[in-house]
Amino acid sequence: MGSITGGHDILKTSIESIIRDLSLAAEGKLKIDWVQAHMPVLNRIREQFERDLPFKGLRVAISLHLEAKTAYLAKVVQAGGAEVVITGSNPLSTQDDVCAALVEDGIAVFAKYNPDPQEYKDLLVKTLETKPDLIIDDGGDLVTILHAERQDLLAGIRGGAEETTTGILRLKAMEKEGSLKFPMVAVNDAYCKHLFDNRYGTGQSVWDGINRTTNLVVAGKTVVVNGYGWCGKGVAMRAKGLGANVVVTEVDAIRAVEAYMDGFTVLSMAEAAKVGEYFITVTGNKDVIRGEHIANMKDGAILSNAGHFDVEVNLVELAAMSVSKRIVRRNIEEYTLKDGRKIYVLAEGRLVNLAAGDGHPAEIMDMTFALQALSLRYVNENYQQIGSRVVNVPYELDEQVARTKLEALGIRIDTLTDEQKDYLDSWAAH
Repeated sequence: MGSITGGHDILKTSIESIIRDLSLAAEGKLKIDWVQAHMPVLNRIREQFERDLPFKGLRVAISLHLEAKTAYLAKVVQAGGAEVVITGSNPLSTQDDVCAALVEDGIAVFAKYNPDPQEYKDLLVKTLETKPDLIIDDGGDLVTILHAERQDLLAGIRGGAEETTTGILRLKAMEKEGSLKFPMVAVNDAYCKHLFDNRYGTGQSVWDGINRTTNLVVAGKTVVVNGYGWCGKGVAMRAKGLGANVVVTEVDAIRAVEAYMDGFTVLSMAEAAKVGEYFITVTGNKDVIRGEHIANMKDGAILSNAGHFDVEVNLVELAAMSVSKRIVRRNIEEYTLKDGRKIYVLAEGRLVNLAAGDGHPAEIMDMTFALQALSLRYVNENYQQIGSRVVNVPYELDEQVARTKLEALGIRIDTLTDEQKDYLDSWAAH
């Protein structure tokens, strides 16, 4: 047991961590302190958790992009009485100093920056081998390993929460075929997630990552955004704000019309490839940018991905078309094609906002991680009734996060009178 916070002992773990360097903890702690000061919603939930201890006696495994904001979520869950074990959800987004700070705070960490693929997988497995009761997942990696490779670890798991569109697609496919073995809450589908995190968080953090990596001007250039879901909307909006000419590609006719009416040029990828200078994939699908598209791109085109997995840009085909490849700047690989054109890939085709940046702003992740914390409590209290299904975040939790955010901002809104409620509930002629 560790230090006293809010009148309760914080449960520290006896599990031995695997991290890069414990001596980095002081720097990591500064990062966590900074985001904590800018996450008022999560701070209020932490106060509730310290009083109620909703996870007392339970072990929680978390797989998320392991940087400061995620670290603070882990500490909030720990404040709720849980023994917390955490790993990364992307090899290039883990910050070693943050890992060290969490270990010093009594949280077990299995994560390093840029491990090789096998070590990355091993760290995920080791996290699950601690036999958690609850999980928070990002992209469905923990759930997939449990169901496909380590079914021996399934028995004790009550349920969990999923962060991303990609993860929810995988979960729903499992639910449809009847293979899902425990309940998962689709946090990504909550209003306070996709309206704010996906749109404003992704929109800003993608350009933070691109701009800090390239140090090039965006104004006046043509930006191609592949996919116009909530993340794509945010990326396109911010590109327009930076002065770019924005082109959107889509496979969904309704979203394509929406992009057109939002003022963007809509083209097929074959057409967009010829005019784009920046390309940003935000689809959750594979092979969005293929060799046939790269063959028609301008010299100096910059390719980046903001979807969960590094499969949206076909790097195998790009490499086959190239005569050489070199790193020209941190997180920028230059591919020289046979005709001399150069194509640049950011962050190895992985999530550019996290692999080449710090991810979403703290104020945005404040709302998202508040939803994660509340959803984890919800599934723990209701897992037997829910069964092995993918369920939405209850609306009252979504609204609770929004109201807490407004309170933190000092904003007041109106409430309906009883007469107005009766009017809305009546079917009779008004």
